Order: sequence, then C-alpha cells, then structure tokens
Amino acid sequence: MAIVVVGSVALDTIRTARGRYPNLLGGSATHFSLAARRSTEVRIVAAVGRDFPARLLSTLRHPRVDLSGLAVLPGKTFRWEGKYSRDFSSRETLGLSLGVFQTFRPHIPPQHRTSSTVFLANIDPHLQGVVLSQVTRPRLIAVDTIDHWIRHARGTLLKLLRRTDMIFLNEEEAQLLTQRRSHRAMGDWLRARGPSIVIIKQGWYGAIGWVDHEMVWVPAYPVDETVDPTGAGDSFAGGVLGVLDRARAVDRDVLRQAMLYGSVIGSFCVEGMGVSGLARLAPARFHQRLENLKRISGVRG
Repeated sequence: MAIVVVGSVALDTIRTARGRYPNLLGGSATHFSLAARRSTEVRIVAAVGRDFPARLLSTLRHPRVDLSGLAVLPGKTFRWEGKYSRDFSSRETLGLSLGVFQTFRPHIPPQHRTSSTVFLANIDPHLQGVVLSQVTRPRLIAVDTIDHWIRHARGTLLKLLRRTDMIFLNEEEAQLLTQRRSHRAMGDWLRARGPSIVIIKQGWYGAIGWVDHEMVWVPAYPVDETVDPTGAGDSFAGGVLGVLDRARAVDRDVLRQAMLYGSVIGSFCVEGMGVSGLARLAPARFHQRLENLKRISGVRG
C-alpha cells in the first residue's frame, strides 16, 4: 500500500497577529505527506528550486516518505505569503511567486506508477489529468481543487472528475462548482459526475462526507488556540487517505473513521506555525485526541 501525492513543496511566509514568520516549509504535498505518513507510505512528486534550503528536507525525511520524485530544478522555489485576520476567519494573499512551479510538469517515476492510491493536490486540472495517464490501475484516485480552477478551467475539471473516485472541496468551492446550496444537493451533484466518495470541508464546523448514498458528518476537534491554519485542508486529506489506503473497501463506517482521523490530524496542524504541529506530533497525543473526538462524536470502538 502506498499513496503517490502530486502537489507543491513550497516556502511560506505567514503573518498573524503574533508577527511575521518567513520562509517556512509549506505546500500541499508537504502537509499531506506529514499527515498521511502516520498510516501508510507516501511518495512525493513535486519540484523545488535550487534555492530550497536543504535543512528543510530533514522534516520530510521519514521511513514512510519517498522523496525520489522531488525534483530540484534551476530557478526559484514556489513562494507564498499570506496574512490572517486576528480571528483567522479570513486570509489575504500578499505575495505569490510560482518559480519552478510555473512550468512544473509532473513526472511519475516508474517505481511509483503502481501506487494503490493517487492524491491529486491543488494544481491545474490539465496537469492532474497528465498524472492519471502515467499511473497503472490505482485502487483510489482522489482530487482536490480550488475556486481558481473552478472558475477558469471548469470544463477540464469536470472531465477529470469522471476519472476519479473521490473529491475534497471546502463549502464555498462546492457551492461554486455545483451551483447548489444544500449539502445533500451538492453531494448528489458531485457523485453524479464521477466520484463515489465526496468530502465537503466546513472549517471550524467539521466535514460532511458521502460514500455512495450514505452520508457521514464529523466535527472539527476543538483546539485551545489556533496558531496557523495554513495547510489544514491538505493535512485533513492526508489523514483521511492514509486510513483509506489501507482499507479493503470503503463504507460509511470506514469513511467516518478516516474523517475522524483527518480531523484530529488537522487539529494538530493548526496548533503550530508552519508544519511544526505535524512534525512534532507524538503518537500518544494523537491517539488520546482521537479517542476524545470519538466520544464527542458518539462513536464506539
């Protein structure tokens, strides 16, 4: 069992009410991998520039993380700078430099093409399709996207969905893509276009999921203090897919367990600046929080 994730490894600069934190390890593939590696092997396909600090790779190095698909290319690493409001209810992008990511063309190493699960993190849906042409009969193909691609590459995205098994969206993205208002209508619309598994993330309120016609809801874990919510969605996806990659089949109970796992992973992500909350996560703390969330949710076992 293994997940190949295609996305970004980036340098983030975060501004909050506490101050400015430059050149933090970030990116969708980074947050996803740090979460998913708790459950299964992760194979990263991404690109960084020659300016990428080698010391940051130590955070990604792990017995369950394969970095052979991380290319170091001439040029600059993808950089993003964002500022959060005091209560983290809104975020403003202050700077964006794509660097080598602007011309990134994913190449799946031959040894990764038979991975059991594929996670297409937020990149151009055309490139997500290019990835699918390089893999061989994965058991589960999951996709993530954002409002930019929904607005500017809708047709390509809808064609891609026919080739996938699962989609992650936040509530605003789901409304934009489906043009529906109710959760059930959004879930039905998405499942009719390809994915049999749909998860709509609701931020502080948790997430709603569907597998076939069964619906599941899990709450967000109530943290004492949010420090940095960057990457929480990718961390949640990593937690979910880490569980699903090892499951023989996905039914309502398995999806609920995976979403609980993802919710807990996401809670540790928001408690640290950058990826620090994920990188220093001890197994005992994780399992204690998971049991707490099961009790809150009324889940047995």
